[in-house]
Amino acid sequence: MAMNAAARTAQGEKRQRRLDGSASIPRVVPEIVDTKSLTVGIVGAGRVGTALGVALAQAGHHVTGASGRSATARARIANRLPDAVHRRAEDVVRHADLVIFAVPDDVLAPLVAHLGESGAFRPGVIVAHTSGAHGIGILHPATARGALPIALHPAMTFTGAADDVERLTSGITFGVTAREELRRTALELVGELGGAIEWIPDERRALYHAALAHGANHLVTLVNEAMDRLRDAGVVHPERVLSPLLHAALDNTLAMGDAALTGPVSRGDANTVASHLDTLTEHARESVPMYLALARRTADRAIAAGRIAPTAAEPLLGVLASRPDEDF
Repeated sequence: MAMNAAARTAQGEKRQRRLDGSASIPRVVPEIVDTKSLTVGIVGAGRVGTALGVALAQAGHHVTGASGRSATARARIANRLPDAVHRRAEDVVRHADLVIFAVPDDVLAPLVAHLGESGAFRPGVIVAHTSGAHGIGILHPATARGALPIALHPAMTFTGAADDVERLTSGITFGVTAREELRRTALELVGELGGAIEWIPDERRALYHAALAHGANHLVTLVNEAMDRLRDAGVVHPERVLSPLLHAALDNTLAMGDAALTGPVSRGDANTVASHLDTLTEHARESVPMYLALARRTADRAIAAGRIAPTAAEPLLGVLASRPDEDF
């Protein structure tokens, strides 16, 4: 089953003539690849790239090199990927069978374009990026030169701490976009990390990523807002107050959907919501637009789910409509 990069290129390719400028470029179609035989390079030794490098090394891969310009990135490579050579991105690509691009979304396109122009990509090299927002189209400068593209996004938040690897390999889901002939390779890679796959069409990557950012990133803002307002109310340990409540709300929502909703909006308590808006206006005006937006959306969902009848919701909707966002 095992094939190295050269064998995949020489023995396992079907050539489809593609035009890239004036040059005809082969499209390599791989045969079965034993992913454990792949050498790995990490372009971008940040939180995600380092965690993936460590996890793949633990799975038996040889991480040949990693790139990173900052002192922090160099330290991560030295401390957490001791067998990897610190290299320029071009050299990372040239010395690996599988290249992981773990760079910010807005950096990915110009970086791949630069590496394409430099001649770093070769036919048969597997090129995977960890961006949730982008599919495989952004890797065109690599695929036009025969590279094999995969979008491999771990649906997890990373802090840069040592437990990032444990989080990564704890059975999380990866949002993956890949051509049909590369799906088995993607399945094996994710399987080595202990994960599961959701196949995301290339044209739905932005929607997929928007959903994750809305649910996870905005949750951070929402929880911090709640802790700030509890401190304003005199609560000494807001995290202790919120932790069991938020965990229960999250668990119930994941299990029950809109049926998990509780609180004044779900009951149509217009006077309570009006009181909330009054006190926020007095003590934390910056929180009012966010409260209004979420309360309005919560009311819409509660009505649609049958949690509250439209007629019963009228007083509540009136309160929410009477506070225009522009006043804040």
